[in-house]
Amino acid sequence: MKQHIVAAAILAAFSASAAVAQQPTLYVGSYGGSTEKLFKEKIIPAFEAKEKVKVVYVSGNSTDTLAKLQAQKGKQELDVVLLDDGPMYQAVQFGFCDTLKDAPVYKELYPLARLTDKATAVGVVATGLAYNTEAFKKAGLPKPDSWEALADKKLKQKIAIPPISNTYGLQTLVMFAKLRKGSEQSIDPGFTALTKEVGPNVLAWEPSPGKMTELFQNGDISLAVWGSGRVQSLKDTGFPVEFVYPKEGAPALMIAACPVVQSDVPAQAQALVQYLLTPDVQAMLADSQGWGPVNAKTALDTRVSAKVPYGKAQIDKLLPTNWTLVNDKRAEWTNRWNRTVER
Repeated sequence: MKQHIVAAAILAAFSASAAVAQQPTLYVGSYGGSTEKLFKEKIIPAFEAKEKVKVVYVSGNSTDTLAKLQAQKGKQELDVVLLDDGPMYQAVQFGFCDTLKDAPVYKELYPLARLTDKATAVGVVATGLAYNTEAFKKAGLPKPDSWEALADKKLKQKIAIPPISNTYGLQTLVMFAKLRKGSEQSIDPGFTALTKEVGPNVLAWEPSPGKMTELFQNGDISLAVWGSGRVQSLKDTGFPVEFVYPKEGAPALMIAACPVVQSDVPAQAQALVQYLLTPDVQAMLADSQGWGPVNAKTALDTRVSAKVPYGKAQIDKLLPTNWTLVNDKRAEWTNRWNRTVER
């Protein structure tokens, strides 16, 4: 009898370990910092319980994650990736993203969210102006309401703009091209404006969010080009900063997701992308990350809705970037920027 009990216990233990071994594992490549914290503490545990899958989070910025996809071409280890929209269009172009399977949640999204049939936005931030309200008041300057504020000689050496390697800097170049009768196809006027009109006012071409925060806090700058989410994070510390949607329009910067090709857990990869688009998760991403919801059914309280692009009227005003064209020209523009703008 005792032998039967021991045998049964061994069999039960073996079955349990076999079940764990059989549990599928999904690898998601996404941003570090507060995004990683939110995913690990709230989003992933709920998804794991729902889908009976183990999720491994691999953190890195968009460039890092895209580089991983390139390094692992043909034998991908990641199953889902989150990238800024520019790099995501590259990931799609390089063949790293699988086609999105149809699901009811996709019918709830704003039109700008569906980037291609292989990638969807899961959040959106606006690129606009950040200004120190106290510094402007002290200097007797009106609230900046236009991109033209960057060319105001009263702000000489009091401005910071991220470089062209950063989406905010790239979108500034495109905006000034459009303001000076050019476009993505005719970028020369943008370079001329940034070199001659805006450049003399720029103290730093700063890519780092941490350094940008320091420049504001130390009083080195009073105006910057930045994202709505970044500005809200600084404002949450008590610093007197406000985000401005310029009257000529604010470019959209989308945080995008795609299921990766050759995944060994394709159904779970599709399910995670869909899960990130559900109203509950969209509300979490808005509150914690400052990502505007792309699901029109997401309900936010006024505390959260005030700090993100929210609602059809505001989302419809955001300007799209022609990433297919921009990515094709980006290396050429970067060389020119380094020679002329940041010389």
